[in-house]
Amino acid sequence: MSQYRVEKRRVGAELTLTSGPRRTGCFFLTPAQASPARTERVADLLNAEAGFFPFDIASPAPAETVLVNREQVVYVKLIEPSNEPQLDAGYDVARERRVEMLLSNGERLHGAVRVYCPEGRDRLSDYARSTLRFRYVETPAATFVVNASHIVELREEARAAD
Repeated sequence: MSQYRVEKRRVGAELTLTSGPRRTGCFFLTPAQASPARTERVADLLNAEAGFFPFDIASPAPAETVLVNREQVVYVKLIEPSNEPQLDAGYDVARERRVEMLLSNGERLHGAVRVYCPEGRDRLSDYARSTLRFRYVETPAATFVVNASHIVELREEARAAD
């Protein structure tokens, strides 16, 4: 084994692509011991650079690693229950907004997003102006990482009365 090889951890996900198909497989992420700051997350990998990323397709055996163009990803659905969004610094104090997103493929996604801005600048419009391309959306069913380039409409949903 090469001394330069870094063992990766595999995170199961389902990619929804602009061309329509969904691809189930795994991301290869750096474990905590390889990065002193913290364990790499799916959004970290997707936001790290432009271009392609490796994805292990779990389609007919044997599994095959392909390179996927980030621009063509509408969203990623994390397969395992995930606490990835909660690992953001300030998650507990960031303003939660319940939203509905209309995506470029015609799907609607309902969930919660966090706005990491000072009080008074934590509106949904401030979230929309974020420079991060891939962002977490939390739903009761799953955690999604949405490509902001494929958000056509974004609206805040009314909160239910307590």
